[in-house]
Amino acid sequence: MGRAFEYRKARKLKRWGHMARTFTKLGKEIEIAVKAGGSDPSGNTRLRILIQNAKAENMPKENIERAIKRATEKDAADYKEVIYEGYGPHGIAFLVETATDNTNRTVANVRMHFNKCGGTLGNSGSVGFLFEHKCVFKFRPAAGADPEELELEMIDLGVDEFYPEEDGITVYAPYESFGAIQKWLDDKGFEIVSGESVRIPTDTKELDAEGRESVEKLVEKLEEDDDVVNVYHTMKEPEEE
Repeated sequence: MGRAFEYRKARKLKRWGHMARTFTKLGKEIEIAVKAGGSDPSGNTRLRILIQNAKAENMPKENIERAIKRATEKDAADYKEVIYEGYGPHGIAFLVETATDNTNRTVANVRMHFNKCGGTLGNSGSVGFLFEHKCVFKFRPAAGADPEELELEMIDLGVDEFYPEEDGITVYAPYESFGAIQKWLDDKGFEIVSGESVRIPTDTKELDAEGRESVEKLVEKLEEDDDVVNVYHTMKEPEEE
């Protein structure tokens, strides 16, 4: 398996460890998508894919419907997507994606988490160059489709990692290819199981058990924050070995 796939697998095992928090954050992403492109999934590509992501994570249908309804209400919160960058313990770079209706609150909280855990919140662009922005799609092709032919076609769309699995195919590409890949899958009539953006470190740093514990403490504090959607870092995960 390629680097992106193994890194993503290791992160996913941790990312979805707390179901209620996951549903809250997925709900915010759905609200942002509805405000940007409307509440009809057939005409809102981002919303349609987020609904698929939510279903893939077993988010109840009523939770999804409530998130869509909240976004259409007159007094709905106006969430914005903001990225924060910084360094944690032992020089580990962090990139934190948030969805917030109060940037003053969010930046104060994120800075507090960094400070309390021996890190420092940096300026925009301070660590972003250490991560590759990728899109990842999982889809189910039509019965009888030739994986080798699909891979060749998708390479032309920008796909650089292609993994046939028992329950579908997972592909990775530069994030700029997101729209082209989504349209190609729709045009082919393939079922999109999930589609999202990820940020993969170009290099990772291995720490001893004590060092990992200090970094994981910061990760945990950030992920517990209601405004934080994703936390990425450059510490080498044990699962990567």
